[in-house]
Amino acid sequence: MLKPGDRIPNFSGMCTDGRIITSDDLKGKWTVLFFYPKAFTPGCTKEICNIRDGYGFLSKYDVNVLGVSKDDVETQKKFKERYNFPYEMIADENANVIKAFGVSGILGFAKRVTFIINPDGEIAYVIDKVKVSEHYRQIIDALEKVLKPN
Repeated sequence: MLKPGDRIPNFSGMCTDGRIITSDDLKGKWTVLFFYPKAFTPGCTKEICNIRDGYGFLSKYDVNVLGVSKDDVETQKKFKERYNFPYEMIADENANVIKAFGVSGILGFAKRVTFIINPDGEIAYVIDKVKVSEHYRQIIDALEKVLKPN
């Protein structure tokens, strides 16, 4: 698993809005990149809805927020639409992004890990003990440690 100080690996993935996002797209702005095992499962739904519910608090930090799982684009789109997620989800069907960040878990599904990435493309903070019902708070605590709100 990548750790603070590591540069993010080169990657690309399909977003729910139809565009391909790459590691270069993350440069120039702070990014919250969270990995989760599978859309529509109880724990993942609770976790990602928690981030959605705290998005208003997160937005004051002016950060990109992106979720990644092994689900295909259509599943990610349905998941995003059903629960009104205000951020993009990356479909990592072949688990290339998951593997590149070192967060491959059981059966190749992503582990619950969140990376705070600085504008230079370096890992600033890692949340590797995600609490599904407190995830947005964990993200805010991490952001407070690495930057000041605008």
